[in-house]
Amino acid sequence: MRRHRLACAGRLVRAVRCERRSPVDLEPTEDQKAVRSAFSEFFTDRCPISVVRAAEPLGFAADLWRRLAAMGVPGMALPDDAGGGGASRADLILLLHEAGRVLAPVPLSAHLAASRLLLDTPWCAGVADGTLIAAPALRPTVDGLARLVPGGAVADVVVALDEDELVAVRGEAPMTAPVNHAAAPLADRYVRDDRGGRVVLARGEDAARRHAALRREWQLYTAATLAGLAERALESAVAYTLEREQFGRPIGAFQAVQQGLADLVGPLDGIRLLVARAAWCADEGDPAEAGRLAVMAFLAAAEVARTTTYRAVHFHGGYGVTLEYDIQLYFRRARGWPLVLGDPDEEYRALADDLFGAVGGV
Repeated sequence: MRRHRLACAGRLVRAVRCERRSPVDLEPTEDQKAVRSAFSEFFTDRCPISVVRAAEPLGFAADLWRRLAAMGVPGMALPDDAGGGGASRADLILLLHEAGRVLAPVPLSAHLAASRLLLDTPWCAGVADGTLIAAPALRPTVDGLARLVPGGAVADVVVALDEDELVAVRGEAPMTAPVNHAAAPLADRYVRDDRGGRVVLARGEDAARRHAALRREWQLYTAATLAGLAERALESAVAYTLEREQFGRPIGAFQAVQQGLADLVGPLDGIRLLVARAAWCADEGDPAEAGRLAVMAFLAAAEVARTTTYRAVHFHGGYGVTLEYDIQLYFRRARGWPLVLGDPDEEYRALADDLFGAVGGV
C-alpha cells in the first residue's frame, strides 16, 4: 500500500488544481495537503541523509532523479497536453518545500523553472518525462558563455539570454562542477555551439522580459526549497538540545537556548506564507506584483535559512562544525544556494528601486 502511494504521488497532482481563493487564505487545500504528504513520505523513504552525502561533491543523485521521473515530477510544471502534470506554482512549492527538508540532491528548482520555456522546442517531451534535464542561466551570457548555471553540470538543455536573444541550447552535460560551498551542480555552459541544437525562444525586449520572468521563477522555487531547509534545521536543533546534557540537564531546559530557538518560529511561518503568497499571485494575479513577491520571498527565505542554520550549528556546539553531524550540510546549503544568483545586496537594491524608484546620482 505504501509503495502504491509513493508511485502515485506525482500523478496525484494531475487531480489537483489551485483553487481561486483570496490571497488572505493561503493554507493548502485538502488535496494539496495529500500531495505534500505523499511527497514527504517519498523523500523520507528515498532520500535519507546518506544519499545527500553520497552525492557530494557533484550534488546530483541520478537514481533519485530517475525515481522522481517515474512519478512524473520533472514535467509537473508543463501542461497536460505537453505530457506534463499541469501543476500550479502553489502545487510546486509544496513539492519543493519537502525536497528542501531533505536537501534532495537533484536540480528541481532549476529544471522546473526552465521547463516552462521549452514547450515549443524539440526537447519538450524529454524535459517532461525527465530523460532530459533543463537549467536556467540566471545572468546574461558574456561572449556566449553562461556562468555558473544552476544545474548546469548535469543539464542537457540550457536556457540563456545571449545578447538580445533568449535561446535554448542542447548540449552534453559536463558532469563535473567547480568546488562550491553547497556542493551544487553548477557549471559554465557555452550557448553558441549548435551541434546539439539551438532554438531562439524570443528576441529583443521580449527576450529580456521572459528572461527576467525566468529568474523570478527560479527565485520563487528556491525560496520554497530554502523554507523547507530552514524548517528541518530547526527541528534538528530542537531534537539535539533535548538530547545533549550539561550540568545534569538537557541544554534545551536552559532559557537562553529556548529563546534562541523559539525566536525562529515566527520568521519560519512568515517565509512559508510569503512564498505561498508569491506563488498564488504568479498563478492568479498581476505578473509585476508576482515578480516583486518572488524576489521578497527569495531574499527573506535566504536570510531566515542563514539565521536558522547558524543558531542550529551554535546549539550543536563543537559537534556542529564536524563532518559527522548532518547540520553542517544544512548550514552550507543555506548559504550556497542563494549565492548562485550573486550578491544579495544587489537584489535588495534592485527591489528597492522597483518599489520606490531609483535614487538619483549624487
